[in-house]
This record gives sequence, structure tokens and C-alpha cells, in this order.
Amino acid sequence: MATTVAATDADLADPLLGPWLKGFPPAAQPLRRSQLARQGWRVADGALPLPLAVLKESALAHNLRWMQRFARERGLDLSPHGKTTMSPQLFARQLDAGAWGISFASVFQLRLGVAAGVRRALIANQVHTAPDLAGLARLLAQTPGLRVAFLVDSIAQLRLIEARRAGERQAPVFEVLLEVGVAGGRTGVREADGAIALARALRASPAVRLVGVECYEGLSLDGDDEALRARTDELMQRVTALAAACDREGLFESEEIIVSAGGSALFDLVAPHMRPALSRPVRGILRSGCYLTHDHGHYRRLVHRVAQRCGCSDELQPALEVWTAVQSTPEPGLALLSGGRRDLSFDIELPHVLALARAGRVQAVHQATGDAGNAAAAGAKRDVDTAWRITALNDQHAYLRWDAARVAGPAVGDLVALGISHPCTTFDKWHWMPIVDDDTRVIDAVTIHF
Repeated sequence: MATTVAATDADLADPLLGPWLKGFPPAAQPLRRSQLARQGWRVADGALPLPLAVLKESALAHNLRWMQRFARERGLDLSPHGKTTMSPQLFARQLDAGAWGISFASVFQLRLGVAAGVRRALIANQVHTAPDLAGLARLLAQTPGLRVAFLVDSIAQLRLIEARRAGERQAPVFEVLLEVGVAGGRTGVREADGAIALARALRASPAVRLVGVECYEGLSLDGDDEALRARTDELMQRVTALAAACDREGLFESEEIIVSAGGSALFDLVAPHMRPALSRPVRGILRSGCYLTHDHGHYRRLVHRVAQRCGCSDELQPALEVWTAVQSTPEPGLALLSGGRRDLSFDIELPHVLALARAGRVQAVHQATGDAGNAAAAGAKRDVDTAWRITALNDQHAYLRWDAARVAGPAVGDLVALGISHPCTTFDKWHWMPIVDDDTRVIDAVTIHF
């Protein structure tokens, strides 16, 4: 078994990539990740089959530094949400940059993290089924130094955990966080009386140890900054009041108390509340996940507001692009691109046109809104029409339209880079992504395991 685990760990760190992967050159020999940079492949030259999702190294490095600095300056820790990328190589970069741990949404996701070397984790979700509890118990028993805490929000869930424990001779005592929720929202206890009653039940149970409190603030993003601040303050005041009440009654069973919140849009508003004065040390943990790659739409707009609120001199940078090829121009003002719903996110909004590459030369595209996106070549000549837009997606096609009476469009064979909105639902469409420099040259890669 030890040999098998070691081989698996090695494959995660330096995986074998080959033509069985979408976006890998079909005539190329399989390569280890560590061999990619020597191939000289450049996306804008058409060296790889399209569509292809890529990550920009300069933006990744910037975002790692930016978010870690944001947390450190506020006395907080990061446990970024691994469900965004499900990539062992990106987990490693986040931990190397200073993250306390990695968060996950399920025991299945946690298992990948543990194989990749994660030793501190939050499961930001309720764990209660027998297979998941058994799987978590196995991971804890087999992995020295592993610490995992998951969420509890009901007596019913606690009873399921206890029932599973009753059938085991050496069942672990699980660490748990009590989740606070909002009316009409997702999971979490709604009322203060119910929350403290649950905390007392957790303290009395032999199956769990209460180590902190938690919430998710990112479901309601409508309204101006004052409305967002008021709603977030109200939620976080409930969280800190519950933490103080549990502390007074001695309900926590840990040397430090965890206070955690997790979203990629309002992290600046929760941050001031995450270090309440309690009788023992408090570790405030942000679980933002989308910061690493950011995006060209939804999160770009939201985090721009974060930067304005906190007076940040710079912002997160979009790192994820999907490159496509023009495969048909069947009528004036319409080009069909070789990328669709199977390749990029569309759950929030359609992709943004970023850049055109013709004969290897990259030209930036500026949208009519004035948003320059994150064109593949900074400072590239801006001679592509500003009104190019994606109007629809099929499974394998994107519809690029423009005003054919006013300007020329792209030609068959041209390459078009698209920016996305919401990175999570682009990552789950790929098994690997090359990392490229600002000249679109492949210098590394990550693998993805949804």
C-alpha cells in the first residue's frame, strides 16, 4: 500500500499528460508536466488544439500575493476553497504562499487534497452520510497530522453522526464548526436560541468536538455598498455573538477557536468581525476560492468594489482564458468559434472577447463597455473592433457577432481568446490547463480532478 500511495502522490505532483486530454496536441508524445516548458509551444501560434483553457502565470502569481497580503494585514488566515479548481498543483501554490489550509465541499474533494499533501482542511458543508463519515474516519486514521473540521447545523445531523459512531469500536471524535445561516438562504442555523441549543448538544456528544463557528456571506450580492455592509454586519454580529455565548458556557473543546467565513465577493466586509475577543485565541479563517484565477466578468466587477471599499492600490487580475479558433463565417457579421458550453462557463453570463491572434500576432480587443478585459498581450495594438461580442453558445460552438456593415470580422483560422465569468464552472470542464507566460508560451500546467 505504501508504494501505491507514493506513486499516486508523484503522479499528482508531476502527472503524465498526453493526447487523451482535450487540448493536448494529438500527434505529440505523452509528456510529464515537468517537460512541458521545453516544448516551445505557443498558444497564439496554434501549436495546441483548440478550444483550450489556459492560466496566465503573471496573474496567478499576482493574485497569490494579493490575497495572502490582504489576509495577513488583517490578522487572518486563508483556507481557500479547493472546489474552485480541484487542482493539486494549485493547492500546493496556495499553501506555499502561506495558506493555513484548503477548504473543500465534500469528503471526495478532501481525499484529493490529502493525496496532494493538504494536512489542514475545512469541509465547508454538512457531513452526515455513513459512506462520507466512514471515508473521513479512514483518512484521519491513515494520515498522520491531518486535521479536518466540517459543518453542523442541526440536531438531526448530529444524531446521524452519533449513530454511525455507535457501530464502530474505534470511531474518531470529529471536529466540527457550528454554521450560522440566514432566512431563505442555504444551510446554517437560523435562530440564536436554536444555535446555542445545538452548541450544547455538540458539547455533550461523545462523537464530536466543537471547535468554532462559521457562516457563508456570499448569497445576497444585490444592492449598493451600504446595503451589502448592513446585511454582512448583521450576519457577522450573529456569528460573533454565538461565539461569545459558546465561550462563556465553555462549549468549545479546542485550544483556539475558529471563526470562519467564506466568499469571493465580500471578504473585506466580513474581515473586521473575524477576531472577536474571547477567553482563548481566535483564528479567523477566510475561505475565498475564486481569487486565485479571478475572472473577466462577475468577480471582476465585485472585487473592483472590494478594492474601492478597502482603498487597495491594485486589484486581482483575471488569469483564466479560453482560446478558440474561427471555424466558419457562414454569413456576414457571424463567426462560429470552436468552443462552447462543454468548454467554458455560461451560468452567470456569456464569455467576453479578449484577443484575436492572426499568424501568431496577438491583438487586444476592447469591449464596447470600456472594459479592456485581460488581453493576452499587455500593450498589444488595439486595432480589433470594440463591438465584437459573444451572443450564444451551443455545446461545441460560440456565436461571435459584429456589425458587418461597419467593420470587417475575423477570418476562418484566426484564433480568438475569450474571458469567462465564474471560474468554478470552467475548471470542471477540463482535466488539465497549460500555464502560459504573457506571450502565450506554455511554461507549466495543472491537472484538474472533479
